Amino acid sequence: MRPNARPSLGLCASVLVLSACSTTNLDLDLRDVGRGFDTTSAVQATTASRPTPDSRGIISYPNYQVVVAKRGDTVQDVAARIGIPAEELARYNGVPVTAALNPGEVLALPRRVAEPSASTGALNAGTVDIQTLAGGAIDRADVAAPSGATSTPTPRPATPKGKEPVRHKVEAGETAYSIARLYGVSARSLAEWNGLGPDLAVRTGQFLLIPVVVQESGAAAAASTSATTAPGQGSPTPTPPSASSPLPDEKTEPAVKTTTAATATPAGTPDSPDLGKDATKASASNARMTAPASGSIIRDFRKGRNDGIDIGAAAGSPVVAADSGVVAAITQDTDNVPIIVLRHSGGILTVYANVDDLKVKKGQNVKRGQSIATVRASNAPFLHFEVREGVEAVDPNDYLR
Repeated sequence: MRPNARPSLGLCASVLVLSACSTTNLDLDLRDVGRGFDTTSAVQATTASRPTPDSRGIISYPNYQVVVAKRGDTVQDVAARIGIPAEELARYNGVPVTAALNPGEVLALPRRVAEPSASTGALNAGTVDIQTLAGGAIDRADVAAPSGATSTPTPRPATPKGKEPVRHKVEAGETAYSIARLYGVSARSLAEWNGLGPDLAVRTGQFLLIPVVVQESGAAAAASTSATTAPGQGSPTPTPPSASSPLPDEKTEPAVKTTTAATATPAGTPDSPDLGKDATKASASNARMTAPASGSIIRDFRKGRNDGIDIGAAAGSPVVAADSGVVAAITQDTDNVPIIVLRHSGGILTVYANVDDLKVKKGQNVKRGQSIATVRASNAPFLHFEVREGVEAVDPNDYLR
């Protein structure tokens, strides 16, 4: 592993929403570890709230419909409420008929059902396109009215305002985090739109609504407004402000003219005291955690760019548990380098990457300072260390001081 190819755990550890979860069923998305630090949060856009469904749970879009599960629903309950065979609905969404659904979980409909209306429970007035409601005859009429017959125009479906969300079908190996990263939205927003559980687990064949973006991120907005150049021509150099308004002439003089006499030590100056003699010896550390490796920090925490710290340490030197806890997960990055995740009291997680020679197993209790691995050998060996408070990456230095 090259020194600059450090593990990226900004999203990976976020997958560990473990403050309220057990040590099982972890949805670890660590496939980008080893490919450089992740900058996902810097390019995530602001998204809208999911539209309000009708009384049956139906949300209608021009090209598809979805149904939102209520608390305690199974697939059978939802199917009975909307008038679709349970087997058909379950098969289309890749879920068992008797499966219990999360409150707010979204199921895609294999075919359209009756559109939202006053009788089925109209959408919330704040989320309905009034112009659509007042539209002409339904666009999807299968047959024309008989000759001479007078037909009553059918209102168009009550569709939410704004852009129709992309509907993504989960493929094998994908996670909520890899999908959110693919579309440039936050995993939290993806979970809210689709009613995912606290572990953010998704299943192969599941349909997910991708949250609608209402505001581009700073990076995306800057890219969209910047000038476009031909391939290979490079980006235009911005014109400095001083080109149009030159800086004023400034005459500067040294504050103090230095001379040999000025630098000489005045006669009668006492010797400098030896402060080391009177220095108070440091007491035992009261830090919340102990340093996981012996070495100096070669890359510091930077929210959204480096969600942990890199500690330069000798290859083969011990990696220790920063605090007492339990081994929540052991996984690998794309280079098959082990990663250890520990859970501690108070919903705290610590992550240890670029390690070797593991000395613990999943589910094992560990004590503060206990050796759990060694630093992996490389051209510039280091340990990548993260601290998580629930889903949020925090500065490990605050725990180590």
